[in-house]
Amino acid sequence: MSAPQPARARTWLSRNVLGLGLVSLLTDAATELVIPLLPVFLTTTLGAGALALGWIEGTADAVASVLKLLSGRWADRSGRYRPFVLTGYGLSSLFRPFVALATVAWHVLAVRVLDRVGKGLRGSPRDVLLVASVAPDERGRAFGLHRAMDHAGAVLGPLLGFALLTWVTTDLRVIFWLSAIPGALAVLTILLVVREPAAPPRPAPAAAPPRLDASDARALARLFVPLTVFTLGNASDVFLLLAASASRSPLESLPLLWMGLHVVKALASIPGGRLADRWGRRRTLAAGWVVYAAVYAGFAVAESREAVWALFVVYGLYHGLTESSVKALVVDLAPARARGTALGWYHLLTGLGSLAASVLFGALWELVSPAAAFATGASLAILAVLLLGLLRPRPPISSPRP
Repeated sequence: MSAPQPARARTWLSRNVLGLGLVSLLTDAATELVIPLLPVFLTTTLGAGALALGWIEGTADAVASVLKLLSGRWADRSGRYRPFVLTGYGLSSLFRPFVALATVAWHVLAVRVLDRVGKGLRGSPRDVLLVASVAPDERGRAFGLHRAMDHAGAVLGPLLGFALLTWVTTDLRVIFWLSAIPGALAVLTILLVVREPAAPPRPAPAAAPPRLDASDARALARLFVPLTVFTLGNASDVFLLLAASASRSPLESLPLLWMGLHVVKALASIPGGRLADRWGRRRTLAAGWVVYAAVYAGFAVAESREAVWALFVVYGLYHGLTESSVKALVVDLAPARARGTALGWYHLLTGLGSLAASVLFGALWELVSPAAAFATGASLAILAVLLLGLLRPRPPISSPRP
């Protein structure tokens, strides 16, 4: 049974896995050139507050999540995934720089929503392309490499931002326009590198649309219940930047702080994916949620700038443990004919939950205190861990176990 190993290794290092990783690296470099500066831009240049930030990021994520469900179903029905990936990355690259034209907060909302429309179109089809490019027992590793390259881009973006702020310009609008360059390179990479699988799954002409049957839905629901609880406490990460700025961190340090967070994410993603393959998706996911709860509890009581910075970096471990394990677990629980649909439901659930979480977090921040907002997130994460242990989602017999 060990003979197939060389072929599996080649599949693991396939053109699509590496190409999609490079696309994510370039796209995140463009996105994260903008995001670390967005809270300061909103609060100082445009005069908005934490609640407005929550609405903007939550609404953008919710729009992306609805489209991830639709795009996953459309791609499953057509059997073609690359067109969705190309269109999605293209739209984000086109609209993202226009945040430079914003004069009021709703302008930023409009640009962020259009950016996330692209993310919604590409998300689930891209994940299916990754799944089709690796052996079933190496899905966690494939997602881990993809997330590592994604986070490497999120290191490059803030580093570019710091360099531009230090040596070129402090005009945030100019920096936002420059985010168009790595975005255009990402689209070019899709055109030159990424391909459809050799034999994409295509339904027969008269077949019903791909869907989840009752047993599949029950298996996913046992994961989605604790995931929903966790997501309700998982506000946008940009609030961490708001916490850092509240601790009197200088403007130039925010891109570096954001970069440090993504360095940890990148370093933790591949080991986190391997851990999900070897130790089990559910246990790895639970461990990540425990880290999240501990970090948010720390933010609730942290007072010094140094403590906030340390928590900021440790927070990256949560992403490394959870991002690969949860996607691999969703794929394990779904039949091959409807993986895009299952991933779409996952993205819809987390996106709508993130909208509620970000609005709730912003409201608690403004109306009660930042400590109350962080403590609420930590409490919901612990409750989610308990529910995940009680419900124990199991893959169907036909699927490989994690």
